[in-house]
Amino acid sequence: MPYYRRVGQIPSKRHTTFRSPDGSLYAEELMGVEGFSSDSALLYHRYPPTAIVDAVAVDDFRTPLAPNRPLKPRHLRTQEMQWAEGTDAVTGRRTLLGNADVTISFVVAAAPSPLYRNAVGDELLYVQGGAATIETIYGALAVTDGDYVVIPTSTTYRVLPEGDLRLYTVEATGHIGPPKRYLSTRGQFLEHSPYCERDQRGPTEPLLVEGTDVDVLVRHRSGLTRYTYAQHPFDVVGWDGCLYPWAFHIGDFEPITGRIHQPPPVHQTFEGPNFVVCSFVPRKVDYHPDAVPVPYNHANVDSDELMFYVGGDYEARKGSGIGIGSLSLHPAGFTHGPQPGAAEASLGAERFDETAVMVDTFRPLDLADPETTHEDPRYAWSWARRGPDWD
Repeated sequence: MPYYRRVGQIPSKRHTTFRSPDGSLYAEELMGVEGFSSDSALLYHRYPPTAIVDAVAVDDFRTPLAPNRPLKPRHLRTQEMQWAEGTDAVTGRRTLLGNADVTISFVVAAAPSPLYRNAVGDELLYVQGGAATIETIYGALAVTDGDYVVIPTSTTYRVLPEGDLRLYTVEATGHIGPPKRYLSTRGQFLEHSPYCERDQRGPTEPLLVEGTDVDVLVRHRSGLTRYTYAQHPFDVVGWDGCLYPWAFHIGDFEPITGRIHQPPPVHQTFEGPNFVVCSFVPRKVDYHPDAVPVPYNHANVDSDELMFYVGGDYEARKGSGIGIGSLSLHPAGFTHGPQPGAAEASLGAERFDETAVMVDTFRPLDLADPETTHEDPRYAWSWARRGPDWD
């Protein structure tokens, strides 16, 4: 969990008189999860955060999904997707896969996004390339290639790219955080955790923006609504608590290695409702004299495995067509493993130079239109190198 932070001006006691220089009371907003029985933050606004002057239903930018039938491994190529000029990091997201727990999208954005609030669940953003400033009601975060960003439910934010921004998004229907096994009963990272509080970055100062009649796009349980606020929502003079957006660079994840091949849970970085997120980073590999460093063939019988290849050279899938920007889906019910010959070729290796983000879901992932995701129809047959779509 994020640790306690205090940013900007706040009174010495909660829910007590706190006045602005003109004598008016600042407006409190308590952001709390699980019915205010878990993490929270208390924010102090210049203006009432409740003052809307219009509300309009708008069409959803998410696209329909269909079951993975026939059940096959899939290869999606984000590196071949084309993006229109003026695409932003929110409404430009292209849905790739999803289920009742999570929606996974990708976008290459160069334009500022609208103000946006996801009131359905937390978002995990991964910057696959480029840099941006993410402005929020808590303050701003500067992010760059390799950063994860956790944005709590109902946080109003916008993304301001610096040039082209390649952004992978995991949108939950609940909360995303570090695995519970990494934390003490009081929420401190334990010594065996592969990252800790020193690696987390949060907003450090308030972000104050003036404006009237400001639009905010809100995702809620029945769709999208565009609110118009009487005053700009970035009017928070101070806040404190343990609920806020935070960033963590994948390069700060410390890999856990052993004498023989380690299973995927050692790479776990986050958990969400019915899914986990793992980070595969450059690392020293197995050092038993007879170790086989690449993964063995395996059947993850309870989950679909989605791997996003973001850097280096992924040894296990050489020759399959996988490249930087590819996503491979290996669904429950399909035994998968290294490319033929990869196990033999890996013998004696001392280090793997690969970076990947893996999402394992405990419900099946549905698929977007293969034309829009640039699916490689040959991938399912790449282990045998022959099949219906194989030349």
